[in-house]
This record gives sequence, C-alpha cells and structure tokens, in this order.
Amino acid sequence: MTLMEKTPATWTKQYINGEWVEGSGEKTMENMNPYTGEVIATWRSSSKTDIDRAYEAAQKSSLEWRKSLPSIKEGILRKVSSLMTDRKEEILNLLITESGSTRIKAESEFAAAKRIVDEAASFPYRMKGELIPSNTPGKENRVIREPKGVVGVIGPWNFPLHLCLRSVAPAIALGNGVVIKPASDTPITAGWLIADLFQQAGLPEGVLNVVAGSGGEIGDYFVAHPIPKVISFTGSTKVGQGIGKLAGEHLKETALELGGNNAMVVLEDADIEQAAEAAVFGKFLHQGQICMALNRIIIHADVYDSFVKSFVDKTKRLRTGNPADSETMVGPLIREKEVERLLEWIQTAQEEGARLLHGGSGKGSVLEPTVLVDVKPEQDIVQQELFGPVAVLMRAEDEQEAVRLANDTPYGLSGSVFTSNLERGYRVAQSIESGMVHVNDQSVNDEAHVMFGGEKSSGIGRFGGDWAIEKFTRTRWISLQHEYRDYPGIN
Repeated sequence: MTLMEKTPATWTKQYINGEWVEGSGEKTMENMNPYTGEVIATWRSSSKTDIDRAYEAAQKSSLEWRKSLPSIKEGILRKVSSLMTDRKEEILNLLITESGSTRIKAESEFAAAKRIVDEAASFPYRMKGELIPSNTPGKENRVIREPKGVVGVIGPWNFPLHLCLRSVAPAIALGNGVVIKPASDTPITAGWLIADLFQQAGLPEGVLNVVAGSGGEIGDYFVAHPIPKVISFTGSTKVGQGIGKLAGEHLKETALELGGNNAMVVLEDADIEQAAEAAVFGKFLHQGQICMALNRIIIHADVYDSFVKSFVDKTKRLRTGNPADSETMVGPLIREKEVERLLEWIQTAQEEGARLLHGGSGKGSVLEPTVLVDVKPEQDIVQQELFGPVAVLMRAEDEQEAVRLANDTPYGLSGSVFTSNLERGYRVAQSIESGMVHVNDQSVNDEAHVMFGGEKSSGIGRFGGDWAIEKFTRTRWISLQHEYRDYPGIN
C-alpha cells in the first residue's frame, strides 16, 4: 500500500479548535513526493478567516492551559514522546516520502525531534520567578515568569518535524497557545502530523492549531495578526527579513533562524582523513538542504592537495538516488527547479576559474554530489547559500587568511574548525563570527538542551534549553507594599 493510499483524510484539512475542517481559501494545493513527482494529497488552502478562528481558539484555550498543573503539561509532552516512539516507522516514511529525506537523515531528524519533546517536558518545572530586595520600606518585589500567550510558528520544509517541534513543544509546555503555518511542501510533517500527535496525547482543544496555505496569500496576515505575541520562523534570510520587518511594525517579538554560508576551516595540523569524513557528512547530509550545512571548506595550503584527494575519494563512494534505500546518502532536492538553479551556478563557477572534480550532472530532482576546487572568494558560488549537494573547496595560505575567509560573508550561523590542538581550535572558533562553531566536528549539530542560533544575517534569538524558556515566556514585576508608605511632599 502506498503512502497516498494510507494518507488519512484529516491530513488534507485544517486543524482548528480541536476539529479537522476543510480550508475556506480559494486555492487547491498539492502535496508532492519530491523524488517520484507523485501527488501525495491535495487540500484546500486556509484563508484569513481560518487564521482568525485558529488564533482566537489558541488565545481562548491558552487562558486555561496556562493554569494547568506542571504535571499535566509534562504528561502531555511525555505522551507525545511515547507516541512518536510507537509511530516511528510511520513518521520515518512520511519524512522520506514528503520531504525527500534519506533514511539516514530521517532517523537523525526523528531522534532530534523526540529529544526536543523530552527536553520540553521538563520546562513546566523550570519556570522560576525571583524575590528581589527593595529600597522602599515594607515593599516586597516579585518578578514572575509566565507564558507570553499565543505563538505563531511558520515551519520549514527541510527538517519539517524537528524544526517545527523546536518551537511548538517548548511553547506548549510553557503554557502558550500555538498556531502552526507549515511549509506548503511539507504540510503533513510540519503541521498535521504534529497536531495529530498532540491530539492523540490529550492536549485540550484549541491549544494547538494548524492552518496550511500559500505564504504569498496568507503569510503576511499570519504574522501581522493582532493575537500572537511571538512569531517563530525558520527559513531563508530574505523571507525572514520580511517577517522581521512586518513583526516590528506591529511590535511583535520574533525568533528567526535563517540562512547560513557555513565554513569549515581545516588547519595544517588537522587529521586529514577525519576532517574529510566530517566534511563529506556536513556537506551532503539531506543533499545539503540544511541551514547548518557546510557551504565552504577552507583548507590550509600545506594540506590542501591531500585533503582534496581524500574528500573527493569519499564523495565518490556516496550512494545517490532513491531516499527510501537505507544506504542512500544523497537523495532528491525538494523540487526539480533547484537542480536547474545549482547546475547554472556550477557552470558559472567553472567559467570563473573553478575546477570540477566530481559530479555536475542531475537527473530529475537528484543532483549528483558535486565537488568544485580552487574556488576564489569573489566568485558568486562562494557568496550564496547553496542549499544543495555542491561542495566548494578553497585554499588559505595561513590561519589568519582562513579566519578572514570564513568571516567574509553576511551570514553567521554555524561553523567548524579542524586541528590537532584543541586550544588552538577554541581560539580560532572564537575568531569566527558565528553563533555556533564546532572544533573537530562538522557544522550540523543540534542538541535540545543547548542554545541554537546565529549571528548577522543568520537570525535573531536563541532556541533550546533555558534559551527557549526565555523566548516563549515573559517576566513581570509585581510589588507588594506590606506597610504604609510615606510619600514626600504630601501632607
């Protein structure tokens, strides 16, 4: 039985106030398998009216949900985690079929998503206030922490389950209501599946809602709506800048995790084989369609040739094609037009002097893992976020030039340094203008209890652990005057 035959009818509808309802938008949308091109399902888009209803339901239900005992909130999150374990194979197949995830990537995403839910289950017990001394006699200062109210989450298509749950699970655990607008390419794994899990876990009606539709039609309205206090978005820098501007006009807080032009720096004392293996993984996992993926690999001149040879040898051994094959490392891009875009960039890079050592051809939505060497800093392919299986290798004469090249980008999400001297690696990592840098590891790392976020054009705000608690709650000052206060100048 195919996924199309198994897809529940509810996963073509909006989820509003605990009910699965037909969208009231005018547009009919298709959910496509990026590898086969088959239509998984069609659905009627949400409208502004649907968004109104979803936000109103979240606002109303959150007033009671925030009062729920910590044990109740924890229990819902624990149940979601348990359901994920029970439904693991179903979830993996959804990620493979809907987002083009290879089995390797789907396993990784599932594990990361489940860790987020498990971490969030502890949040109800970690909302702490403070008692602060006062200089006014008889005054008691209390600083309380409470939910912000309603959070709007705009989910991505590349890691749809994990990157949506990264905001949804903490926000709900902390007592907020949530409305998700999933990416149109992955409405199931970035939206309906999450609603299904929380509904099955017993979350009260209205706390979580899903409205799926075209960003061009409802995106601005979703952000500008007067009810949500926070808009969480993961996606491109261009779209994120628009969301940030619109949210700013309405004085809304944002959590923006945007694009990256991430670099790995390989110093002359690095273990070349380990560095090359890490670089291949960090470049080609999920076909490079990861905000943290390596875009640029900057190699010290003394080890440039040996690294190039090892990297190319390892790249040639990668299995490409059907993402459902357990040994496939490089599967399809989300759309065929992405292959065309990358092939144009590859051709331009060669015209500008880069050498193609492997790949450079595509079939359907699959682009062969590609390696370009001797790429210069001024070339267009160096300045772009590639979001595809194209590795760009650059030479640096020394450590200082390597750091300069790594920082020569408006982005600053993640990065990597390879060296046999960990303290040297730490010093170099401190010099790289990036929210996250990993020494002797590649750039794709995410741990639920550790901060996650970028600098410069790679975003605003932090996810994970205590940083998520800070993002999805607010503090307020309430003082109690225990004894009569004298006010100067008043008789």
